[in-house]
Amino acid sequence: VKMVEAGGRSVQSGDSLRLSCAASGITFRVSAMGWYRQPSGKQRELVASIDDNNGSTKYDDSVKERFIISRDKPQNMMYLQMNDLKPEDTAVYWCQVEGYEMGTLVAYFGQGTRVTVSS
Repeated sequence: VKMVEAGGRSVQSGDSLRLSCAASGITFRVSAMGWYRQPSGKQRELVASIDDNNGSTKYDDSVKERFIISRDKPQNMMYLQMNDLKPEDTAVYWCQVEGYEMGTLVAYFGQGTRVTVSS
């Protein structure tokens, strides 16, 4: 399984940015995909997730109304549209896929992409 994130860069507070995630090599039944982030000195946290079966989405309270997660199944892509970025959104962002492989729950992450928001 290979997950490749792209789109991270330095922006100003209030700017928008779209992260993309290209997934390949997935042979198991996917249950959900998501975006995680880890600010410097803090633990990794789930930012947004999308159910692969029904498309329902969930967001951390800190990004609700600002971030939008989306999925393009035919292209094996996932996106995170980030609007009204704030300095506290500065972090390394990873995309993640999880599902069931031979009855076992598995999860895979990409290498991460860094987002820096300056005030």
